[in-house]
Formats: sequence, C-alpha cells, structure tokens
Amino acid sequence: MHLSFLDIQIKSNFALVTIKRPEALNALNDVVITQIGEMVEELESNPAVRGFILTGEGKAFVAGADIAKMKEFNVREGQAFSELGQTVFRKMELSNLISIAAINGFCLGGGMELAMACDIRYAVASAKLGLPEVTLGLLPGFGGSQRLPRLIGVGRATEMILSGDMISADEGFRLGLINKVVEPSELLNESEKTLSTILSRGPNAIKAAKTAIRQGLETNMDRGLDWEKQLFGGRFADEETKEGLSAFLEKRKPNFKG
Repeated sequence: MHLSFLDIQIKSNFALVTIKRPEALNALNDVVITQIGEMVEELESNPAVRGFILTGEGKAFVAGADIAKMKEFNVREGQAFSELGQTVFRKMELSNLISIAAINGFCLGGGMELAMACDIRYAVASAKLGLPEVTLGLLPGFGGSQRLPRLIGVGRATEMILSGDMISADEGFRLGLINKVVEPSELLNESEKTLSTILSRGPNAIKAAKTAIRQGLETNMDRGLDWEKQLFGGRFADEETKEGLSAFLEKRKPNFKG
C-alpha cells in the first residue's frame, strides 16, 4: 500500500502506521485525512490484520489541521472539510480493527480529535494535548466537541474546549483522556504489548465487546443493557466461545481461530 503521507509496517497481526508530514508537524489536510481513511479500509480488507498503532514522525503526533489552507475556506469548503474529518474518524472509531494512538509529542486540534477516535491512547510525558480551535476563532470540527465530553465529562471538556488551553500528558491521564504515560523509548513497545494482549483474546468477542461499548455510549442505559444482553447471548452460538470455556475448564490456553 503506497500512501504518500503514511508509513505502514505490517507486524504479524497488526500494523504500525506513522503519519509522515514532519515539516508541518504532521498537520492534517484533506489528502492526509483521506489517506487515513484509505489505510483503515486497506487494513480491514487484510484478514491477517486485526489492529493498528497510529503515531507521528518527528516531534508531533499531529499538531492540528492545516491552518494555511483553512484560511482560504468559505462556508461550504469549511463544512466539507469538517465532514471529511468526521467521516474518516468515525470510520476508524467503528472499525473492527483495534486502534491505539501512540502520542509522541504535540497532539492538538485535529490531532487530538484523531487520537480520541482511537480505542486507546498512550502518550509520552512531554506530550501536549488540547483543542485550541477557539484561539483561531474556530471550534473543533472533526468530532472533538462530541467525543471529549464522553471521555472526560461535560464540565472539564467544556473548560478545555472553551479555553483552548493545552494540558500535559499527566493531566490527560488524570482526566481519563490518556490511558498510560510512558517514556519516549517505551511508547511503541508498550503500545505493541497492549495491542498484542488484546489480539490474543477471542477475536469475535473483542468485536462484540467494542460494539457494546460504542453502542452504549450513544444510547440510554436500558437500551445499552439490551444491546449487551443480545451480544452476550449471541456469543453462545460461536465456536470461539465454546473453545474459550472449554480451555478454561481444561486448564489450557485457548486456540482462538476467529
């Protein structure tokens, strides 16, 4: 797969994806966003790949969107750019692929929105996080106003979005925005370790659990519980579940085939 702004390395059953636009701190333009969507589609079509780690080249994960290009937008173009980012990030969020954002530096604006569309977020201690769009006379346009309150609560999310202030990785961890803060030398190792652990579990169960979590976030408790019940019951028609239960009773490692 040749995507000019992405480097993709397939490692056994997952991919390491690096955004490569370091001269612009990996800022997102329509080409980069489109290529992220193409990457997700290509990985989904590869039966050997079940997840990916997303990181950035240089000193930034993604430092935002391409401001120079946005300066020339009219209303229609601004809405189209927002829709593109929303569509691609939603595709990634709802994918059966398990995604980890390995945040290696600045993670601002569209970069923070991209990271929030991933399932898990690890960051180096020096990373700076935020949604500074209001400092430019804008607001988050790739889903940030919707995902951040769901992740850290309305009060703190409102403060972050309306102030536009950056926070540290440690503060992000305290708020629940970041799953783990690690040393730079361990960022990819820790991300790979976690992803490998997840992918060693029942693949169909992982898909069902991710569906239950996402559906539950977007509905009320009663409907979320009903989704969980349906998904839980459905597992008992799957040989994977029979294998997992049998392996536990027989005190052996399960042989999940997907």
